[in-house]
Amino acid sequence: MNRTFGIFAILPVACVLVAGLHYYFWVRLVRDPKLSGRRRRAATAGIISLAALVVATVSIGRAVPRIGRWLAWPGFIWLGMMFILLVILASFDVLRLVAALASRLFGSAYPFDASRRAFTARILAGTALATLGGLTTAAVESTLRPVAVKRVEVTLDRLPQSLDGLKIAQLCDLHLGGMLGRAFVEQVVCSTNELNPDVVVIVGDLADGSVARLRPSLAPLSDLKARHGVFFVTGNHEYYSPSGGRGWMAEMERMGLRVLCNERVPIGPEPAGFDLAGVPDHGAARFPEDGPREDIPLALTGRDRSRAVVLLAHQPIAIHQAALLGVDLQLSGHTHGGQIWPWGALVRLQQPFVRGLHRVGGTQIYVSCGTGYWGPPMRLGAPAEITEVILRARRPMG
Repeated sequence: MNRTFGIFAILPVACVLVAGLHYYFWVRLVRDPKLSGRRRRAATAGIISLAALVVATVSIGRAVPRIGRWLAWPGFIWLGMMFILLVILASFDVLRLVAALASRLFGSAYPFDASRRAFTARILAGTALATLGGLTTAAVESTLRPVAVKRVEVTLDRLPQSLDGLKIAQLCDLHLGGMLGRAFVEQVVCSTNELNPDVVVIVGDLADGSVARLRPSLAPLSDLKARHGVFFVTGNHEYYSPSGGRGWMAEMERMGLRVLCNERVPIGPEPAGFDLAGVPDHGAARFPEDGPREDIPLALTGRDRSRAVVLLAHQPIAIHQAALLGVDLQLSGHTHGGQIWPWGALVRLQQPFVRGLHRVGGTQIYVSCGTGYWGPPMRLGAPAEITEVILRARRPMG
């Protein structure tokens, strides 16, 4: 599959969607409030310019990286603001509809004439823009702060008492190459090493770009320290990059990380330990030239069923098969916790879980909100995290 061609093939559809959304913004923020004269012309020109900025950021920015770096911040911030504004205006439209229905049902002593409609539209437009400004500020500030550590304790029935308290530091969805670079990686590596973890796992979507371009930014990953090793599995974005899944797996091995590709390794002393298994991204099947597809049964073949097994799988959707095969804990990312509320509701249509610790039968799954961000440098209601997973053994009865 030609990855660049794939992006440009959907560009006409994206342009139509962007144009439609911005026309909706123009209706609600310019036409309905009855703006006139210079204000109307300026607002209209601004909305058209923002629509063009989105298209340029996604198309020209990808084709010509030098220009893309200049477009990235304003383009992606507006992309995030566009979603927030859509939610705000759509919510107001629902309120308008409810008010109109109530007026019809119960009657109104104050009919909505043209002047009252325009006044109401101005109030709603002003409220929408003020709300947008506040939420955008909070969302951008969230990504500018150092990534916080989130501590999660998970009890595994088959974990031996000798490994009670073992610490796994989980990183995922760093998405290096857009607006995140070496300084961000250094900060994440420093915070991770301060946890003194027993195991470090990077659960996919490490980078957006080629190995050659991003190698300097990735260099600090070699400084990650863990008693039992540092492990990596691919996410979907590794396959979208020019280097492909194979290229990124080879680079991680070169840097000294252990890539788990439908395989497992023992953690802790034999036989009192557990198995750490890893699989490629669920979507790897669409890129057969980039190596094996996700194969959880292969990763678990021949294992000792008396030992606990922790599975690294980028997408939470792998939990369905993992639960059938007796996995104790699955560590995933991919969803970013929704990144910008309420996007998580849409993610839930495609993934069984969006964030946090859950259980499917006898299998538990933890879905991280991610360590970086993708697209807009914004997080709203889904803060980035370095996850410190503390494994606990079941206390003996009596």
